[in-house]
Amino acid sequence: MTNALKYNRCDVAIIGAGPAGLAAAATLKKQGIEHVLVLDRESEAGGIPRHCGHPPFGIIEYARLMTGPSYAKRLVASAQKAGVDIALKTSVTKLGFGGILTIATPKGMGELKAKRVLLATGVRETPRSARLVSGDRMLGISTTGALQSMVYLKNLIPFRYPLVVGTQIVSFSALLTCKKAGIKPVAMIEEKSSPTISWPLHHASSLFGVPLFLNTRITNIIGKDRVEMVQVLDGKKNTREIVCDGVLFTGQFTPESTLARMSHLDLDYGTGSPVIDGFGRCSDPSYWAAGNLLQPVNIAFNCWREGRRTAGRIAQDLKGSLPLSIK
Repeated sequence: MTNALKYNRCDVAIIGAGPAGLAAAATLKKQGIEHVLVLDRESEAGGIPRHCGHPPFGIIEYARLMTGPSYAKRLVASAQKAGVDIALKTSVTKLGFGGILTIATPKGMGELKAKRVLLATGVRETPRSARLVSGDRMLGISTTGALQSMVYLKNLIPFRYPLVVGTQIVSFSALLTCKKAGIKPVAMIEEKSSPTISWPLHHASSLFGVPLFLNTRITNIIGKDRVEMVQVLDGKKNTREIVCDGVLFTGQFTPESTLARMSHLDLDYGTGSPVIDGFGRCSDPSYWAAGNLLQPVNIAFNCWREGRRTAGRIAQDLKGSLPLSIK
C-alpha cells in the first residue's frame, strides 16, 4: 500500500475505500486519468462489506455470488490491477478550497493538492446514545457494524440472546451474522406498523425463528454489568419486559459527512449530505460526492455503480468535456 505523504499532488484523491470509492478509482484509471489516490483511515481497504461474512455480494458486478470479505478483496484487487494507489491508516482532517487536503498518517501530517476530490465516506449507524434510549452503560449493547467487526474480524461473540431493534436491510444482515455466530435473537422490534422493507424481514420469524413485534419501541435497558432485560412499549401503550443478554441496534443510517460539515461545502441540512448538482459535483467544483454519503440506505451494488458513473463524469471534467450544468 501507498504512503500518502510521499505525494504533494495527484489528479484525483478519493476519500473512502469502500465500493463507491474503489469502483470510481478503477474507472478513472481506465478512463486515462494518470494519478488516482484512494485515502482511507482503516488498516484494510474494502469498506463495510469486509465485515459482512455472508452473501449476497458481487452478483452483478462480478457475476459471482460472494461473501462480503471476498467481494471487498475483489474490489481492492480490481483497483490495484488498474494502477490505483491506496493509502491506508490515512485520515483526511480538513477539506480546503480548491482540493487542498490536510492528511494525517502514522508518519505525520501533510498536505495534498488534488485536481479533483471524490468524497465516498459512506454512512454510520445511529448508536443507542443518539436514539435516546434510557439505561446505564453496560456490556451487550451493539450496532450491526460493531457486531460484524467483532464476529468476522476479531472472532468475538458479544452476546448470545439479544433483542434486535429495527427492520431495515441491514437488520437482515444482522440476522445472518447472528446465525453464523450461533447467536439466537429473542425478538426483533419495529416502531412502525410494518417493517421498513417488506422482504425478507416480514418473513423473519419463519426464516430465523425470531418473533417480529411491530408498533413496538424500546424504552429502557436494564442490567448491572451486562444487559439483563429491556422494557418495550407497544402501540396500545402496554409496557412489558423482554429477557435478553444484549441489544442490537440496526439501521437508522446517517451520512458520514463530518468532513463536509467542517468544511466550506454547502450542505443539505435535511440529509446532512453535501449539496451536489446533477453530475455529482459539490458547491466547490473541485469536490464531488458519491455512494452512501448521499443516499445512506444504498446496497453495495448501487454504491459501486454510482462510483463508476461519477468517476466517468470526473474524467470528462478533467478533460474539459463536461458541461457546467445539466440543461
